[in-house]
Amino acid sequence: MKSLFVGNMSFQTTESDLRTLFEPFGQITRVHMAMDRETGRARGFAFIEMPNDAEAAAAMTGLDGKEFGGRNLKVNEARPKGEGGPPRSGQRSFNNGPSAGRGPNTGRGPAGGGGRGKGGGGGRDRFSNEDYRESVRQPREPRW
Repeated sequence: MKSLFVGNMSFQTTESDLRTLFEPFGQITRVHMAMDRETGRARGFAFIEMPNDAEAAAAMTGLDGKEFGGRNLKVNEARPKGEGGPPRSGQRSFNNGPSAGRGPNTGRGPAGGGGRGKGGGGGRDRFSNEDYRESVRQPREPRW
């Protein structure tokens, strides 16, 4: 049994559209469209399960890059949930940035004397949590 990832789909694509697109290549066990929890709209990708590996390979080669719904589909073998590709540029990892592993006196922030000035820069790595450990946390205002 092979699971195929179908990406770059039009948001108007339905499960029946995908079924009719993949049926010429072989039997389809399951079609799972990823839906947005809040809006209920499709997220633009889906997973297709096919029991025969040869049919799934034929579907991958036949449909990868094919124009459907005004977009070029991306069809490849789905990876297990834990395996992802490299993180996108918009996502941040807060454990291993430029300030990871720095001590309290690193040349930035109040302890180091770097502060703002010519070429001092700013950004998230400017202060560490160590600077505010003893301070009392202020209550947040509601977002509405």
